[in-house]
Amino acid sequence: MLENIEVLCHSCIKFQLEKTIYTDPFNLSKNYNDADIILITHAHYDHFSEEDIRKVKKENTIICITEDLYERAIELGFNKENIVKVQPNNTYQILGIEVKTIPAYNTNKKFHPKENAWVGYLLNLNNCIYYIAGDTDITEENTKVNCDVAFVPVGGTYTMDCYEASKLVNIIKPKIAVPIHYGSIVGKQKDVETFIENLDKEIQGKIMMQ
Repeated sequence: MLENIEVLCHSCIKFQLEKTIYTDPFNLSKNYNDADIILITHAHYDHFSEEDIRKVKKENTIICITEDLYERAIELGFNKENIVKVQPNNTYQILGIEVKTIPAYNTNKKFHPKENAWVGYLLNLNNCIYYIAGDTDITEENTKVNCDVAFVPVGGTYTMDCYEASKLVNIIKPKIAVPIHYGSIVGKQKDVETFIENLDKEIQGKIMMQ
């Protein structure tokens, strides 16, 4: 389920399955320029990085963005027909791939208000469901997610910490859980180890960020 998937940095995941898909490109060490689809969860600089989007986009790349980023996507050179404005709790068909949006927000912090309508994503790729949580706490909506692989933030401060992230994963019970959103801005290696240690034994914790 993790073959041809890389966690490049922070919350940037690269899927090379049915299509080449990036989530939240950030702090990339080289140019790839091979993205069929870019999925952006929200407007913060470590998730919508214009420099890094340029490193992955190619001609006719489709970008999924929240409403507040539309004009900035135009400025980056995306054609209007290649921009998908997403709202929480919706389903989209993009290049034949089913993409669902899950609300992503803070419940006890001010950084990601629910009213901003920012998102996480559910991707159906090769009959496997991948959940990219975005910057979020434990919420009513994400405790109902059904997925095979969950990519969840563990760094704390702006998102769930390692204990909260393991609690969410133990609720939704994917087969595999992958920690993200640590290392470059918030979160240390110890947080990742604690996250893995607190998973239920039937859930495989997998560290993918190098």
